[in-house]
Amino acid sequence: MRFRFGDPGDLTAPSADRLDVGDPRIVDFLSRFARKLLAPAVARRHPELGSLGFFLRPAELTRVAARLRRPDALVFPRGNVFHVPPANVDTIFVYSWALSALAGNHNVVRISSRSAGAAETVLETLNATLADTDPVIGRTQRMVTYGRDDAITAALSAWCDLRVIWGGDAAVESIRAHPLRPSARDLTFPDRTSWAVLSVPGWRAAEPAGKRAAVLGFANDAYWFDQAACSSPRTVFLVGGDPAGVAEEFLTLLGEAVARRGWTVDPAMAVEKRVHAYGLAATGAATALAFPENAVTALTLAGVADAPRRWIGAGAFPFAAVDRLEDLVPAMTRQDQTVSHFGFAPDELRAFAAALGGRGVDRIVPFGAALTFSAIWDGYDLPREFTRLTTLET
Repeated sequence: MRFRFGDPGDLTAPSADRLDVGDPRIVDFLSRFARKLLAPAVARRHPELGSLGFFLRPAELTRVAARLRRPDALVFPRGNVFHVPPANVDTIFVYSWALSALAGNHNVVRISSRSAGAAETVLETLNATLADTDPVIGRTQRMVTYGRDDAITAALSAWCDLRVIWGGDAAVESIRAHPLRPSARDLTFPDRTSWAVLSVPGWRAAEPAGKRAAVLGFANDAYWFDQAACSSPRTVFLVGGDPAGVAEEFLTLLGEAVARRGWTVDPAMAVEKRVHAYGLAATGAATALAFPENAVTALTLAGVADAPRRWIGAGAFPFAAVDRLEDLVPAMTRQDQTVSHFGFAPDELRAFAAALGGRGVDRIVPFGAALTFSAIWDGYDLPREFTRLTTLET
């Protein structure tokens, strides 16, 4: 057990404890938890927890809960929810769990044994928050760590009404081997790829301060989770006009931003990046490579179709040029999640989204917002996924 209240007992919560959608006891607990995350000492150690604390502020919780109310139906918790989050993004489990708890569900979250750093701080803070809150929180919310134990996973799968699986295709397939009740279902977050688009005219027109701010936002998107988060940009597409010199200036500013933040890439990672980069060059996908330092690696791609969908190492940035955003549409697939952008007019971005037509890309956000979690994620309206509806006619 990593988080719970009371004496040792079952992994799951007693069914007698009922929570409502937007239950005030949950709102109070999450608000207290958020305040602890926003404490200066915590924010200095783990800046990403500041974003989590902001997401869980009372005003946002109230807004999300209010959005769940409907004039045409009664809204209730879905029931029991089993969460299987990834190990490579330490805090994603909190967002998923918090929205499910806000919807009034009983939750069990499996925390990876490989979790560390921010995840451990989150668990310590959750347990510290329990002391002054209603005991029902600890009875209905569980966070556990266990090894590769199919019996436990099978039991939790049989218990739940909704199973939330993060972590890629292999994780989804592995967990899906354990059957659900016929009335239950899965909410899955498989392998995803994300991109960045940079307007060449927009970049040239930007003031130096605007360029530095954009690059710092891009660096946050790329380096916080070693570029392994599903929403971290993998390839940068230079859009419109002659791109000569743009990538070079962008990379120079990126190197400066990374150095100021103190981000590093260890030697083993740097070697791995070189191996992947040389592999792309050997196949003709990359036409030029640059290794100015361990933290930044640049590749020039032969074309859009050569953009790698797999993770090739932290701080590795392939570049490709296109005339218009719409030229990217044929290459986009359902695997694509986030496109982060700089320098485009709103009408250009709307035209791009309309051309995609829902066939690929779930989020289009500015540089610096790729990792900002929202209640709508991967095309799912998560608070609504965590509830069920009862219609009433009289």
